[in-house]
Parts: sequence; structure tokens; C-alpha cells
Amino acid sequence: MALPGKQSSKSRKRGRISLLKQKKVSLSVCPKCKKPIRPHHACAFCGTYRSRPILEIKTKLKTPKKKREAEQEAKEQKKHEKEEGKKR
Repeated sequence: MALPGKQSSKSRKRGRISLLKQKKVSLSVCPKCKKPIRPHHACAFCGTYRSRPILEIKTKLKTPKKKREAEQEAKEQKKHEKEEGKKR
């Protein structure tokens, strides 16, 4: 196993370690929704990049009632699709 030839000084050790320090993330503002985003990234909230829609964002259902209603609608739609498949 290799050993260091000479002892590293405190300043050399600390200087090497200082390069590993995490830097603050720079943020910019989304032109559409005015929320902070990282530069050169699509906005996670509205899905735009350079004021153009890029991503399709799914909206979160906040209340359990709305969530249940959405699940019921999805079940009814699947049922309807199955019935149409049997008729054909």
C-alpha cells in the first residue's frame, strides 16, 4: 500500500477539501407562473421552457371527494369501452 512521502500541510489539505464544497444553486423566475426555477430547465409547475409549453403537467386533486369522483369516472369509462368492444 502506498504511503505519502511527506505530510500534507493544513493549507494544502483545506484547499483540496474546499473544492468539494457545494455551491448555491442559482435560480431564475418562470416568465409564465413567476415561480423560481433553475436556469435552462423546464418549469415543473406550468411545464413551459422559454415561454413555450413543453411538458404536460398533471394536476393534483386536493380533496378526497374529487379524487373519488375522478376514479369513478375512470371506471365508468373503462366499462363503456369494454361494452363497445363486445358489440363489435
